[in-house]
Amino acid sequence: MKPDRLLDLFCELVRIESPSRHEGAFAARCKRELEELGFVVRFDDSAQKTGSDVGNLIAELPGTAAGSIVLSAHMDTVVPCAGIEPVVGDDGVIRSAGDTILSADDKSGVAGIFEALRSVLESGVPRPHIMVLLSTCEELSLLGSGALDADVLPKGAPVYVLDADGAPGTIIAAAPSHHTLRATFTGRAAHAGVEPEAGVSAIQMAAAAIAAMPLGRIDECTTANMGLIEGGREVNIVADQCWLSGECRSYYADRALRLRNDITQACKHAAASFGGQVDVQWKDDYEAVLYNEDDPLVRGITNAARAAGLTPRIHRSGGGADANKYASYGARAITLGTGMTNFHTTDEHISVANLQGVALLVEALIAEAVQDKKE
Repeated sequence: MKPDRLLDLFCELVRIESPSRHEGAFAARCKRELEELGFVVRFDDSAQKTGSDVGNLIAELPGTAAGSIVLSAHMDTVVPCAGIEPVVGDDGVIRSAGDTILSADDKSGVAGIFEALRSVLESGVPRPHIMVLLSTCEELSLLGSGALDADVLPKGAPVYVLDADGAPGTIIAAAPSHHTLRATFTGRAAHAGVEPEAGVSAIQMAAAAIAAMPLGRIDECTTANMGLIEGGREVNIVADQCWLSGECRSYYADRALRLRNDITQACKHAAASFGGQVDVQWKDDYEAVLYNEDDPLVRGITNAARAAGLTPRIHRSGGGADANKYASYGARAITLGTGMTNFHTTDEHISVANLQGVALLVEALIAEAVQDKKE
């Protein structure tokens, strides 16, 4: 790993604007980088589903030894991301010079992967078959990875998604499933001043339903939230329509199912008590990722982190990442920390040391994939 080269690459990458659905310019730069390293690069047809100007990037390089590995990150960012100018402070921390994000989420992952690959290839050490998978529209509820053909992922290969806070060496051993709710309450309209008794308020139904729902932190593995409510036409009309949107998450499928049922029953009971109706629709966005500390995948990452001079730390997350989608396809996928901090804000930053740690970790993971096959 060459620190100056890595820093220069990271700064170049963050200057390329790539908000969700507009990753094309950034994808072209990534393609050029990987082709220079000898990878065969292609883009899938996911743009037809995501609305992006480019598909997911899939690059492959044959191995010189047994084994296979997938290195993944995402190409899109949140806004504001126009005119990002990275500045390295005297404290060794990289920040944006203006009122923008830095886009360390997730260009720290991309830059770390690229520098590690270049270093491995320059060294000539044995390497496994390597796939680089860079998704689009991750920030839009994992649209890009959700549109990926499951057969793309090599069977049995570990999939390392470099896309989490926490210093390199951080292992997200658990990330919850995600389920979204859309409930449509239907009542009866009436003049609110002349004959309110003739009306059935859909807003009241929704309010009663929310009051009866288990919300917030249900247990150490499960949460629920109602985030949007909209309805009604005018202040002098009893609302005959109201829409409620929310979510629930859990590491365990049975707990998520039980929570979904409780929320559904709260909606149905509230509608019936007011003499109205409700249509409840649930969408399964992605499955949970859950690994024990003694899982071979986790052990391998722990070994690689120590070999890279990093401290392995096992964490549980309350949010999902592309690893959740890849895991739902049957892959052994897991999210790893890059050290990005305060992402999605204009105070986003990453230390130079953590950026280097990402590259060192990826190098060690590549070596671990070869070593694992030897054993």
